[in-house]
This record gives sequence, C-alpha cells and structure tokens, in this order.
Amino acid sequence: MGMITQQFGTARGLVRLALAHGEVLLGQAATKVPDPEQVKRLVFVCHGNICRSAVADVAARAAGMNVASFGLSTSSGKGAHPPAMAAAQAFGLDLSGHITTRVEDFVAEPGDLLLGMETRHMRKLAALSELGDVPRLLLGSFAKPSFPHLHDPYQLDPAYMPVCIERVLSAVEGLQASFPSARRPG
Repeated sequence: MGMITQQFGTARGLVRLALAHGEVLLGQAATKVPDPEQVKRLVFVCHGNICRSAVADVAARAAGMNVASFGLSTSSGKGAHPPAMAAAQAFGLDLSGHITTRVEDFVAEPGDLLLGMETRHMRKLAALSELGDVPRLLLGSFAKPSFPHLHDPYQLDPAYMPVCIERVLSAVEGLQASFPSARRPG
C-alpha cells in the first residue's frame, strides 16, 4: 500500500483516477470547453479550498495569471491547510496569504474558466444554476502526464502531499501555455 498511498493518496484515489480517465474518454466528465481566446481568469475549484486549489491559485498568481479560487464545501475566511503550506514552501510557494472562499461567496466574471480537481467537481459545478453555463475543465488534464483526478491530499499520507502539489504545478504550467489571454496585463 505504501507506493499507492504515496502516488495516489489512497487506493480509492487510484481507482478514481482510472474512472476519471474513462469518463474523459467517453465524454462523461461534465466539462464545458471554452473558446481559449475568451478565457480571462482561471478559477481553481476543489472541496475545501485549502490544499489543491490554494496551491494552484498561488502558483498561477505568481506566474502572472489572473486567478481566483473557491471551495464547493467550505466556509470563507480560513487559511490554507498547514501541511499544504509546509509542502508548498518546499516548492517556493507561500500559501500564508491564501484565504478560502466558499462557492456561495464566489462571483463569476465574463471570461472565467472553472478548473476542478475531480469529475465530481465538474458535475457539481454543472448543476449550480449560477455557474452551470461557465466553461469548466479538469485542472489535471493540463499536467504532464495527464491526471484527470487529483485526489484530495487532506489528512492523507504526508508523502502524497508533495506528489499532489507537483501535479498541480505541472497543470498550472500547462494552463499558462494554453490560455495566454488569462495573463495579467503588465
């Protein structure tokens, strides 16, 4: 189990990754593809907005992208998860200024692209009346190699946190190339 928990968080994380690959191949991932030239802001979405989306937000912001993030099941005003903060620091990222936003407090803007971590995030976003029409893709699909399921590292094997962060950072790098129109002016 050690290798599985280090690489995928849990055995469930590995299974969900395999299922997500299938959902993507079959067109059942509930994504909504944007016109790349219309994307003006990258919006990172996860469960609590304290690990995966927090790392993506800080990394993309540091790279000069116009970004936001929120959680589908969180409260606004909390900081990043301390183990995520510590692991991100090893990658040169400072999450100390990150503050969570709950989905109910998020205000969509024209040109937003929602980037979820899991296919179930895509389905939840599609079902929200105020966000259902906003383009949405899986963040991990921009990683090299593709990871359409970025399993939540919250309270899992500490060895998985940096692996998850590496995948998020790889995806953020892919986003920069795919959506240059989301770069902040200046």
